[in-house]
Amino acid sequence: MSTIRFTAMSTTLARHYQAGGVDANGQTPETHVSDGDGVPCRHCLRNVKAGDKYLVLSHRPFPAPQPYAETGPIFLHADACERHKETAEMPAMFRETSDYILRGYSDQDRIVYGTGGVISTSDIPARAEELLRRADVAYVHMRSARNNCFQCRIDLA
Repeated sequence: MSTIRFTAMSTTLARHYQAGGVDANGQTPETHVSDGDGVPCRHCLRNVKAGDKYLVLSHRPFPAPQPYAETGPIFLHADACERHKETAEMPAMFRETSDYILRGYSDQDRIVYGTGGVISTSDIPARAEELLRRADVAYVHMRSARNNCFQCRIDLA
């Protein structure tokens, strides 16, 4: 039995962006129409369907700015979507890609050096669990191995 859970962006934050609230750079999210290819929503953890509107915005998945608080672009449905339930099962949209970056962070939201690496998708649950067993790792980020974009957080269950 797995002891991890995949954690999507909070509904409070998603609704802030969907209502036109400013992003991590103080800008209003851009609105686009999906062609149905490679537009993963960080709230429902599903791809945005062709013809549906989505937002592009700068996201900082940390509680406050600091040197290790990476900020980068993400996609989000423009209209309200249901948040992905926290579950040990990897969301289906992530299984469509061959690998991701996993990186551990401390309880001070700092990168724990030596934890980052490109991991085959099939090995992500085991590697995340291994990292989360370490006393110095509070949580793990899953990021795109090609563009380093934040995908989701992984926590202990």
